[in-house]
Amino acid sequence: MRCLAARVNYKTLIVICALFTLVMVLLWNRCSSDRAGPFPRSLAGPERRAAAAAASESDPGRQQSEEASPQEQQKAPPVAGGFNGNKALGLKYEEIDCLINDEHTVKGRREGNEVFLPFSWVEKYFEVYGKIAQYDGYDRFEFSHSYSKVYTQRAPYHPDGVFMSFEGYNVEVRDRVKCISGVEGVPLSTQWGPQGYFYPIQIAQYGLSHYSKNLTEKPPHIEVYETAEEKDKTGRSVDWTVPKGCSLSTVLDKAKFTSVKQFVAPENTEGVSLQLGNTRDFIISFDLKFVTNGSVSVVLETTEKNQLFTVHYVSNTQLIAFKDRDIYYGIGPRTSWSTLTRDLVTDLRKGVGLSNTKAVKQTKIMPKRVVRLVAKGRGFLDNVTISATAHMAAFFAASNWLVRNQDERGGWPIMVTRKLGEGFKSLDPGWYSAMAQGQAISTLVRAYLLTKDHAFLSSALRATAPYKLPSEQRGVKAVFMNRHDWYEEYPTSPSSFVLNGFMYSLIGLYDLKETAGEKLGKEARVLYERGMESLKAMLPLYDTGSGTIYDLRHFMLGTAPNLARWDYHTTHINQLQLLSTIDESPIFKEFVKRWKSYLRGGRAKHN
Repeated sequence: MRCLAARVNYKTLIVICALFTLVMVLLWNRCSSDRAGPFPRSLAGPERRAAAAAASESDPGRQQSEEASPQEQQKAPPVAGGFNGNKALGLKYEEIDCLINDEHTVKGRREGNEVFLPFSWVEKYFEVYGKIAQYDGYDRFEFSHSYSKVYTQRAPYHPDGVFMSFEGYNVEVRDRVKCISGVEGVPLSTQWGPQGYFYPIQIAQYGLSHYSKNLTEKPPHIEVYETAEEKDKTGRSVDWTVPKGCSLSTVLDKAKFTSVKQFVAPENTEGVSLQLGNTRDFIISFDLKFVTNGSVSVVLETTEKNQLFTVHYVSNTQLIAFKDRDIYYGIGPRTSWSTLTRDLVTDLRKGVGLSNTKAVKQTKIMPKRVVRLVAKGRGFLDNVTISATAHMAAFFAASNWLVRNQDERGGWPIMVTRKLGEGFKSLDPGWYSAMAQGQAISTLVRAYLLTKDHAFLSSALRATAPYKLPSEQRGVKAVFMNRHDWYEEYPTSPSSFVLNGFMYSLIGLYDLKETAGEKLGKEARVLYERGMESLKAMLPLYDTGSGTIYDLRHFMLGTAPNLARWDYHTTHINQLQLLSTIDESPIFKEFVKRWKSYLRGGRAKHN
């Protein structure tokens, strides 16, 4: 052996090893090609979307569950056999024409007997949803039959607790909210008119959302800047600037029984200013009393190239104005002490996005720093703070607005024309809504339970009056098939029987009957029980076998059904989940289970 090895040239050995290695690599690649996965990772654009859509449909296990935890969602997907980095080995697709319903043709991909349609076509045809997402360096296609979410119900429901899932609502940022009124402290809607009007449903939702956030969030961080005391509680030095021609002094206010800051700053001066320098939070609050016309302005450094914008709160009734980098909100005369609480993020963005259309223009501008507060005119200031949130201020702004603006008929008239659809008569300004009545009651009950102020409870009790009157008499009551009482979100002629608005009206009645007691709550209890009987009887009419229906116009007008969008479908489920915690009837849980299945593509059985 030693002699044989000596005779073999070492170069020959190297050549033999190289040839052996090459043969092994070729054999390995051939085997890998035979095991190639369902679609190549190197495909891009429509090819990848088509292949991913087919994979999702053929493998339901890959579809992301709406109830999956964040940890489960972030696991990397399994890698199909035959992938080598981003290279697909030996798998080829052929283009094929796909004739759709004998009407038109789309281009697909074919692999043997398997055909893949572009997801861009699939999502429009079937109204489904999907996207390519990356997790831990892997691409995967996420397919969903619907786009809306069902929230876990807090059981059981209580009138002093969180309202449904409203802690997730942000009413003030909606593009159909023109701004938060400086005078009233509540949103103005542009949903059905660009001029802006007070919409009681939106105002109640604004209050209920902030009430619910207050129960579910941590207490906010609060920075105190001025209390007019000799020693600030935080130990900070209060940094006021008083230019020539202005004055600032500390005086005792007999009405407040405390010291306050008195300012005199003519309009033609720079005004007295308090340095703030807060880069963390953007909810400003202060106690204010004007002796003459005046203003309190807040200077903001923004993300717009660090430019300074100024939000002026002026002692007039102008709603909102925007010029150059100045935004103006009228806050009324303020000749007696009141607290002004403003969200500077919302006020800045609503001002910059101001338009003459229904929707506020989108803007990316945000405040980076609250620079200073500037006061002009003659007046008094106290308790200047900046905080992360001020939920209860927003809640009580809504609650107090509802008390002040309830009319003699117990309702909150909606002062805009509403046309629900073809075949329905228009609702002229001044109409009532059962949904507005119900959500207003839910807001007022919570205000009463917090304060024990009977003004809130009395207002809630008066709000039941429109439930008893038919729409022809400016009420909200309709009767289905001469048998079932229904409370109309839109009291149209003919009746429309909108489902979600009806259930909100019932929740309000429940809150009231539970809070007012047996004697005062008797009327609310009777209205609630009649409504629940109707709901249980009529609920099957809203089930399509694959989704839900928004209203019953197909029955009342003989038209096509008005199918509920997925966000309305999940609202129906969330409402039924709530009702199932206060009523033991099995129908609610049965419908919740079935309607949840529709979100994942479930369908009723066919014959």
